[in-house]
Amino acid sequence: MSFMTEINDRTSADTASVDALLNALYESISGPAGDRDFDRLRALLLPGARLIPTGRRLHGDGGVRVMDIDEWITDIRPTMQVEAFHEVEIARRTERFGAVAHVWSTYEARRTHDGEPFGRGINSFQLVHKDGRWWLVTSFWANETPDSTIPEQYLEAPVQA
Repeated sequence: MSFMTEINDRTSADTASVDALLNALYESISGPAGDRDFDRLRALLLPGARLIPTGRRLHGDGGVRVMDIDEWITDIRPTMQVEAFHEVEIARRTERFGAVAHVWSTYEARRTHDGEPFGRGINSFQLVHKDGRWWLVTSFWANETPDSTIPEQYLEAPVQA
């Protein structure tokens, strides 16, 4: 099997369902200090997809910033090079109509997959089913703060992996 065949097979598996895509997304951004699998991450995103952090960020200042994947990688890479980071989904609410899906995904930020959380937040994912696969269109997220805690309804929904 060629390298490209392996990549295509992995992308097909990663985008076969909403659950598969979100699992691949969390896997691709989590890991020990060093680079992540950015090629795998890019393969999940619809061309032109946007990544939008809001409020206080775990590694920097606050505010709203709209980025494409390359801007996000440039922004986060220096932190990932020196710090382990695992974003672990703890609850999920999915709504779907036709080819559109919206997912509220509550996460914990940890240094190891099973470690103690040092932060929490909620991702708002918008996805579309196109060309026989799922694509991430937008990832819009906010980290929990003392002034803005995660509502109970976003902690109750089990992950549907």
